[in-house]
Order: sequence, then C-alpha cells, then structure tokens
Amino acid sequence: MGVSDTIRSRVRVRAPRLEGRGWLNTGGRDVSLEDLRGKVVVLDFWTFCCVNCLHVLDELRPLEEKYADQLVLIGVHSPKFEHEADPDALVAAVERYAVHHPVLDDPSLKTWQAYTARAWPTLVVIDPEGYVVAQMSGEGHAHGLSVLVEELLAEHDAKGTLRAGDGPYVAPPPPSSALRFPGKLVAVGDGSVLVSDTAHHQVVHLEEDLSTVRARYGGPEVFNEPQGLLVLPTDVAERLGYDVVVADSVNHQIKGIRLADGAIRALAGTGQQLRERSGSGPALKQDLSTPWDVAWWIDRVVIAMAGTHQLWALHLAPDSADSTVAVLAGTSAEGIRDGAADEAWFAQPSGLTASADGQRVWVADSETSALRSITLTDNGFEVTTHVGQGLFDFGHVDGLSSKALLQHPLGVTELPDGSVAISDTYNGAIRRFDPHTGEVTTLATDLAEPSDALAIDDSTDEGVHLAVVESAAHRITRVAVPADAQQVDGQAHQMQRPPTALANGAVDLVVAFEPPTGQKLDKRWGDPTQLMVSSTPESLIREGAGTATGLTRTLDLDPAVESGTLHISVRAAACDGDPVTGEVPEHAACHLYQQDWGIPVALKDDAPTELRLDLRGV
Repeated sequence: MGVSDTIRSRVRVRAPRLEGRGWLNTGGRDVSLEDLRGKVVVLDFWTFCCVNCLHVLDELRPLEEKYADQLVLIGVHSPKFEHEADPDALVAAVERYAVHHPVLDDPSLKTWQAYTARAWPTLVVIDPEGYVVAQMSGEGHAHGLSVLVEELLAEHDAKGTLRAGDGPYVAPPPPSSALRFPGKLVAVGDGSVLVSDTAHHQVVHLEEDLSTVRARYGGPEVFNEPQGLLVLPTDVAERLGYDVVVADSVNHQIKGIRLADGAIRALAGTGQQLRERSGSGPALKQDLSTPWDVAWWIDRVVIAMAGTHQLWALHLAPDSADSTVAVLAGTSAEGIRDGAADEAWFAQPSGLTASADGQRVWVADSETSALRSITLTDNGFEVTTHVGQGLFDFGHVDGLSSKALLQHPLGVTELPDGSVAISDTYNGAIRRFDPHTGEVTTLATDLAEPSDALAIDDSTDEGVHLAVVESAAHRITRVAVPADAQQVDGQAHQMQRPPTALANGAVDLVVAFEPPTGQKLDKRWGDPTQLMVSSTPESLIREGAGTATGLTRTLDLDPAVESGTLHISVRAAACDGDPVTGEVPEHAACHLYQQDWGIPVALKDDAPTELRLDLRGV
C-alpha cells in the first residue's frame, strides 16, 4: 500500500494556522495556508544554532528546485536560545545560511506547539487541500520526502486540486562587504592572520592591520562555508607540503592550503555527509559530518565534528592517501557527560584550542553552552566540563564556574597567563575562565556574535589584546584585555519549551517509522533499528535506559525525581525493495534515518502512559 493510500485510510487533520511575530523573505507580506491551497507545503521547524537543522536545509535545496512551481517550503523558526529570539539575529541567520524560502518568526513557539513539534529539525507535510499528511524528525528524509511529494502531486492532479505557479518567496536585496559572516582566525607567524570568510566560501590572508588583504584562497567551487583554521608547525608543514588545515564544514571535508602558491588539496572526507556517526580508516575514504574547528595536539589534527557531537583525530601522512582518521571522543549522544572519552557526550563542539603546555585541548561545546577539555591521562583520554550545566541551561552569569553560565559559545583562545578566553557568541561577549581559581569573568561585551578570538602581540601598547571575529558584523575587531575583568550577574535562562507530562512509573516509548513507498526495513542481517535512551538526572529512569534494537521501549520513571530530560536517539535503515515481492535485493540502495531528542518531562499521576515520537510518521 502506497503512502497516499495510507493517508486516505486515516482521519484527516486540518493543518493549524501559521502564527508568529512576522515573516522574512516575503517582501513584508504575511502568508497563510489558505493562500497556498493547491500546492504541497512543507514546514521546516528549525533554529539557527542547530547543526542538524543546517543539514536539513541542504537536504531540502534540491527539492525546492525540482518542484518550484508546485511545492512551497516554509521555515518556521522556533528558537532554543534567548539570542535566537532577537529578530535582527534571525534576519542575519537567514542570510548567513542562504535560506531562499519564506520564514515565519515564531519566538513564542506558538506554531511549534500547534504542530506538537518535539525536536529540531521537524518536517511537516501539508497536502494541497490543507491537511497534514506526514511528520518527520531528524535528517535523511530527502529521498522519502521526494517520493511523498510525487505521490501527492499525482493524486491531486487527478483530483483537480493542484495549482502551479509562483510561491510567496521574495528575495531580499543582495548584501556587500569585504568579509561576510567570518568564522575563525589564526596567526600565520609574521604578524599576519588568516580568517575563514565563511559566507564568501574563502580563506582570506590579512596583513597585520587586520583589514588589508594579502591573498584570497578558494571560492564557491572549492570551499563551502569554511570554518576552523590551523597553521601547522613549520617542520610538519615542510614535511607535508602545505601550511594550513581548513575545516570545510558544508563540504564535510578537511582541506590543506599551501600559502606559497595557493594550492588546495583534500586531506580527509569524501564530500558526503557521514550518517553512521562513527568511523575510522583511510582519511580520504571516510565520510565526515560538518567539521567546525581544528587544532594541533599530540602530532594529530583534532577535529570538532559538530555534526555527530564528537571529537575526531586525523593523522596526516606525506601522501594524503596514507592519512588516517578516527573518533577521539564522544559516543554521538547529545548532552554533557564527562569521564572516559569513548563514553563522553558532547553537543555540537564548535571551537578548539590546544593549551601551550600540550596538556589538553579546550573545547567550546556550543549546544550545552559549555567550556570543556580533553586530556591524556594514564588511564587514556578523559573529558572534563569546566563551565556549563546542560542542553537547556544558559545565560550570562559570572563567578564560580560551577554556577557560571554561557550562551552558545563558538570559540576558545588560551591567553598568555594560561586562562581561557571564551567567545560567548549569543551573549555578544568575551568571557574568561581561570583554571587556577575556577572563576569566570567578562572581558568585553556588546560584540556582534563573536565566534573566535586570537591573542595578539601589540608591541606599541601595554597589556594583551585580542583580535575578535565579530561574525554578525562582518569584521575583525581589536579588543583590549582589561587588567581587572568585570563580574556580570546577569540573567540565567532555561529553554522555555513546555515539558511533556508523563505518568509516574511505567511509560511506553514508541518511535513511529514508516518507510517511504518502495523501501523496506533492511532485516537481512537482523533488526536494522536502534534506540538509545538515557536521562538527566540519570535517576529519572529506574529501568529501560541503554541501547538496544527496536523502536519501542518500556521505561520505569521514578516519581521521586518529578522532572528531568529524556535523551532519546534513534536510527533505522531502510532499503529499496522489489516492487512486486517487497524483498530487499543484495545490492539495493539503502537509506539511514536518525534523530536525537532532548525532551523535558514532568511526572504526574494522571498523565499519559505513552510517549510517541515521529521519526517518519504519516
């Protein structure tokens, strides 16, 4: 039975209204679902901090182009962080990530709640008559979504309810500036710096004045939103034949630049996004997932693999074909968990710097608003959290690190005294963590989304200065480090997504997954599904935590805990099946669907005993 037959066999649900603060990319006009009757509508619930949401934006671009006359994609921006609710920040993000469709600004999560979304990203499909026909969470739905759209177009063309023509998108005026949303910068050694000119898809070599351009490397045909930069030690660069390592984020690759002639080569990654969330072996044959920053440590390139919530290590060989890559830390579960590296959790690590003494790598773990580090001990690699409390706790609060709060930091910089300057991006601030006193202070405020900083030697002035990347202002700014940093007792925030009420005791967790028409669960080598469940605090789940096959699980929730967060990760593999027998051929094309949920819950006696989540539900 096809998807359309399945849809017709169920009760039809009218799509709720689209309500929010306003619209972007519509020329100032509001959009209603009534205006879009006759077209297939896909709502993309996203928030611009979320790397998985950025992956989905890329997955949807071919769909937008293929069905431009009959499909309307609408982004519903439902923010997680306080900064993301700023309308100016959203305007910048829509430009930064090349969003070429209408976007509804939903800061109070009104439309999010109307559609019962539970995770970023979530996709909702609405048919030409205005009824919801499918809801999908996570990445990897491009193929299945295309199949569903084809079926809906055929069905409604036959019914006479299909309408072609232009959609509501109106392109904003094109911007212009020397740099566009720069990401990271690094010292070259002669006083000049390199900066990743992210939205121009280039790496730019700037003179010591931080504005005069010496050279530009790459372009849209070479880089796609480059981020982290690393200048290799001189002896290593001479041996390898290139000087700079680049995290080419949207191309899912690591690349090298030889500054003498601008030659650029691939060092790791195939150009395809990693779906398995693990891997090792020849670097050029291994898929990667949104590498965001790079650092040199223990004769390896450490990679902040934001897309899989991990750290990876790249061993560079003179012949790139001999280079190898492997996971260094992180299980791919999203959250804060310290300890042994292979059991640790990260959440979109986005900034790295190796300490001068070589003892550790500092990590800006953006989605947990945390400063963390990895060290090599006698027992192996260990991960430690220095500042940060969890996925939904953030703010601008100084003081003891156990109480201090950040908001989505993207960069870390070690200062000459061994303290760490944190580019506290969504607070528009540079913060400092002193590992000797365990205190957090504020060095500078009123910056436009600082994403990285570099300690610079200014012989004409006393004291330390920072070159700060103000990403949203498209510039690099020189900031003096004050002798006495200020203490800010600002606001503490928690994500205001309302908690899901669940019963005390036994609760059935059910993940709905219906493969697209023409696909079957690939059971040739056992159950192709996996469910990973944990909680914060751990005591919330008395029984049922852990990793196992299947898409259902009974959880025993402790009423004494009252509230917390369920962390749920799911994956399912479906392959193209024989259209007649339904069997999966030996060499069938296969697709991996996966999603992570962090669901705040409150336990109540009379609450539901089932938690149902849609990986792909129709």
